[in-house]
Amino acid sequence: MKAPNCDGIFRIPPFYYLHILDQSSNITRVLTGPTTFVRQDNEEVVQGPSKMVIIPPNHYCVVRHPVTKDSTGNVVLESTGQAKLKYGDLEVRLAGQPFPLYPGERLDEAVTKLRAVPCDTALRLQALRDFKDGEINRLALDQWLFEGPGTYTPRIEVEVVETIKATVIPQIPHTALRIRAERDCKDREGRARVSGEEWLVSRPGAYLPGPHEQIIGALSAHKLNKKLALHVVATQSFTDRFGKKRKTGQEWLVTEKDAVSFIPDVFEEVKDTVAVTVLTDRQYCVILDPVGADGKNQFGRKKLVKGEKEFFLHPGETLENGEVQDVCILLEDEAVVLRAILPFTDNGVQRNPGDKWMLKGPREFCPTVEMEVVSKRKAIPLDANEGVYVRNVKTGKVRAVIGETYIYNQDEELYSKELPEIIEKLLAEALNPLVGREKLRGDKQNKEVATKPRDKKKVITYQVPHNSAVQVFDYKTKVSRVIFGPDLVMLGPDEHFTQLSLSGGQPKRPNVIRTLDLSLGPDFMTDVFTVETSDHARLSLQLCYNWQFDTPKKDSPTYKRDSESLFSVPDFVGDACKSIASRIRGAVAAVPFDDFHKHSVRIINQAILGDKDSLYFPANRLRISNIDIQSVEPVDQRTRDSLQKSVQLAIEITTNSQEATARHEAERLDQEARGKLERQILNDEAEAERARKELLELQAVSAAVESTGQSRAEAQSRAESMKIEGEAAVDQAKLAAEAENINARGELERISSARKSELDYLRACNELEVTKRRKMVKIEADKFKAMVGDLGPENIAAIATSGHSNQVKMLEALGLKSTLITDGSTPLNLFKTAQGLVGNPDSNKSNSTEN
Repeated sequence: MKAPNCDGIFRIPPFYYLHILDQSSNITRVLTGPTTFVRQDNEEVVQGPSKMVIIPPNHYCVVRHPVTKDSTGNVVLESTGQAKLKYGDLEVRLAGQPFPLYPGERLDEAVTKLRAVPCDTALRLQALRDFKDGEINRLALDQWLFEGPGTYTPRIEVEVVETIKATVIPQIPHTALRIRAERDCKDREGRARVSGEEWLVSRPGAYLPGPHEQIIGALSAHKLNKKLALHVVATQSFTDRFGKKRKTGQEWLVTEKDAVSFIPDVFEEVKDTVAVTVLTDRQYCVILDPVGADGKNQFGRKKLVKGEKEFFLHPGETLENGEVQDVCILLEDEAVVLRAILPFTDNGVQRNPGDKWMLKGPREFCPTVEMEVVSKRKAIPLDANEGVYVRNVKTGKVRAVIGETYIYNQDEELYSKELPEIIEKLLAEALNPLVGREKLRGDKQNKEVATKPRDKKKVITYQVPHNSAVQVFDYKTKVSRVIFGPDLVMLGPDEHFTQLSLSGGQPKRPNVIRTLDLSLGPDFMTDVFTVETSDHARLSLQLCYNWQFDTPKKDSPTYKRDSESLFSVPDFVGDACKSIASRIRGAVAAVPFDDFHKHSVRIINQAILGDKDSLYFPANRLRISNIDIQSVEPVDQRTRDSLQKSVQLAIEITTNSQEATARHEAERLDQEARGKLERQILNDEAEAERARKELLELQAVSAAVESTGQSRAEAQSRAESMKIEGEAAVDQAKLAAEAENINARGELERISSARKSELDYLRACNELEVTKRRKMVKIEADKFKAMVGDLGPENIAAIATSGHSNQVKMLEALGLKSTLITDGSTPLNLFKTAQGLVGNPDSNKSNSTEN
């Protein structure tokens, strides 16, 4: 609002003011209303009329460069009459009478409502400069809280950093706040806290952190009951809430007996939850590394706990085998093998570590910590045709147990009898009839037939077929036995089958048939081989032989030797076929082809059987009784031509006809070629005559040129010679210049290359030197850093101050009361010091000065 201005007259309403400049003295004064101001000639109104600043209740404003007031509240004026200002300062003004702004004053912050701080809220305040807050001396950068409820009145020495709201700690569920001290301070309960220290606040209600406190987070309590415990580990040595001293890394359990709900302290960490271990009256467990009475694990020890019981596993304790074990219930046909691991007395029997014994059923059994269960065994029921191999672990002796229910004792174990791979395969084929059927059918689709693997611990049995024999050899006694079928063979621990490898196919090939049993016949075998007659006709024979072994009689005194002779020849098929083929080849070689063609049956039978009914091999008691000639075919082409003369004659006639045709065609072609040759000769002679004529003409022209142009040729030759010499000289000069240029360029390149190589060498040397210097500097720096790190800042500080500290201690030891120590480089004003020392001797006795 501006007052009306009529010829220098200003009417100032109430609560308005003017700034009037006196141009004579250059002083500005304030005039407040209500009044009427008449401006003089030397005066000038520089501001106004302006409305006074009115601050309503519960409001404030900030004035920059405020005026200075005395103790009564009046404005202090300078000698010139100008209002005295506090330049660069601020002033907070609250509700009161309206006031004008003096020249130089300005509102730094407009009229603002005071901040109301509600309950459970606080303002973090920070001192901008040193000042006295009531009876408290505040230093710059000090922080404190203004807690609500209340209205905060701002001050120029204080700034509001932030607004802090209280964190509510509920009673259900029980929680706590984790607090950290940002600097040395006192908490809400008056306890001194150092910087970085952490603690918990668990009292239910609203918690307002202090100015130097930081809330890290809220921790919820762990509920504990009879079935749940907590595995706690200490992260730092401290005394817990139960009054127990804990060391760093120590682990313990917190159960329901300690607290219903548990909040880990700042130096506690909940590693895991531990469930209760429940044992029934039929269960037990072995605890490894149990906790003793002192609360420490007894490493290497065991503890047996039998049911019915409930307990928690302490840290470091584990269950043997990782689980609760049931009490061992042994039936009548069951037993357990035990081994002592610690010395103890078992029902009056002294057991030493390593002793083994067997405990048989029926009974209940729970092993103690002094023993361990090696194995649980069950009786093996065996039929008359069943058995198992058992080995004594002390003596190493292996025996076969057959036809009884047997449970091997603590010094015995089941023995796995190994057999060669081929015998394993033959036994599997004997047990699986499909294998033999697939072989007979030659089915290529099913190349492998699945066979059940043999139980190597059971006695090996083999059913000898009817009219067959099997040989078993005992490698321990070096005695063999032969079993004739039908019968069942049961191998002893040291016995093995004799495997037979027989020839097969047509013609016979070795190792085609592999078998365990030897068929005694009667049976037949077929062979194909080649013979040659006396007139060199080669024939292929296919013969079939009936064979049978002479079985020895049991009442014969040589029964055992005769039985073993059956297996004396490993491949009786191949040997018999070779022997018969040899006889036939010898007989056929003595007769011509025509005789053999007419009397082949008689010749073959005579060669094999002779005058007897059969061919007998006494080595293995094999008898060949009959020979069947299935086919006789010539192998040689000439033999076949002699048998088919008519075919050969027709072939000869056809061949002669083709030869005559070919001969006529050759004669015709010869006549045509002879005619072409004669025609070509005539043409060549005509060409020769024409060439001779051209030659004579050229000779005449040459003679004319020679007689008339000899002089011209000589002159021309001379000119040509001189021209050639000139051109040669020019070319020689060019070549010489080019050679000189090449030499110069080569020398220049050589010098450039040498200079470049020298520069590269110097550059490389410089780089190596720079790299060396850098590495040496780095090594020295790392060395110095390592030395400083090893010594530590405390040791270096102690070394640096050791001289002065020793001097001070030495002077203290001398008992000096007043000393002055200087290094000689710092000037000291000793005039007043001397006066004080001389002028007031009493005070010098009580005071001492140390520098």
